[in-house]
Amino acid sequence: MKYIYQELMHLFQQGRFSVLATIIRQGGPSPRGLGTKCLIMEDGSLVGTIGGGLLEARAIKESRQVFDTGLPLRLYYSLKGTDVADTDMLCGGEVEVFLEPVSPGKMSHLAIFQEMVKVQNRGGQGLLVTVLDRERWLFGEVPKAFLNRDGLSTGSMRGEGGLEDALRQRMDEILSAGQPLLISLAEGEERVEIFVEPVISDPVLYVFGGGHVSREIVPLASRVGFKVVVIDDREAFAKAESFPGAREVFQYSFNDVMEKIPVGDSSYLVIVTRGHMHDKTVLSQALRSDARYIGMIGSKRKKKIIFEKLLQEGFTHKDLERVHSPIGLDIGAETPEEIAISIVAQLIKVRAGLDS
Repeated sequence: MKYIYQELMHLFQQGRFSVLATIIRQGGPSPRGLGTKCLIMEDGSLVGTIGGGLLEARAIKESRQVFDTGLPLRLYYSLKGTDVADTDMLCGGEVEVFLEPVSPGKMSHLAIFQEMVKVQNRGGQGLLVTVLDRERWLFGEVPKAFLNRDGLSTGSMRGEGGLEDALRQRMDEILSAGQPLLISLAEGEERVEIFVEPVISDPVLYVFGGGHVSREIVPLASRVGFKVVVIDDREAFAKAESFPGAREVFQYSFNDVMEKIPVGDSSYLVIVTRGHMHDKTVLSQALRSDARYIGMIGSKRKKKIIFEKLLQEGFTHKDLERVHSPIGLDIGAETPEEIAISIVAQLIKVRAGLDS
């Protein structure tokens, strides 16, 4: 969902109003899970999806009321019998969607979105909490807070503090389960219904190759918040004791390595194998992934040779622009220790969103 919050930040900058639709309750089959979101624009266009078909059509229609009044709306949708043909939902599915106004004038919400994107980019955990009780709603703004795992909070649930205390007591349980939930908590003499969404980011750094540079990269990267996984195709170079700080060490063939690891859009790939052939083998697979960062060690001459071969195989210049090669920041590094520092510094720069 990170892209939804990044888009919301762009809308704030543009001064544009939108409605955030979130699935908060399910019963029976449904095409999307709890917490699934989409943004509804004033012209009825969407960013993301909550399942398509009649559900989204009704959400778009009802969002007009939210745009007009500046107040949220809880939309209950039940699908029975012949309506199945008109939607992606399966027969018997029931869904409740929360339609929430997002006004560019509400800076407290912008701070929440910024904090969430920061946590997702740099690593960390927390809870996004949305208050569903009508009595606490204000024009253009729903009581909302992000509770960081480290004890910090952004935003407000507009109460006496009891909700935050109760959630922090349950934070480990909720984060461990990893699933959004709709709950009712006591605050004073009243009970407040809230929707709680775990936000968990654990950026994974895959290091391909178990040589001298890798042994310097791993402890540095792990100290600055990366979950490090080392992969080599040789038994002697894929020993866990050689990589203190690594979460996992695998002996895998490089030929089909991407089929064995869960590379996603929060993954960082550092290619430091023992030779051109293996680097190219891994790089060609990496370019077919959604990895956030791809870096390959080597000289400009090596890069030129490998890139020419990849272009012959059908990759485009735009594909190759994703690759940081020679890898690392240019700090005049020569030793394995210095090279590792330059690489990890570049990883930090990319993670912070400062890479141009």
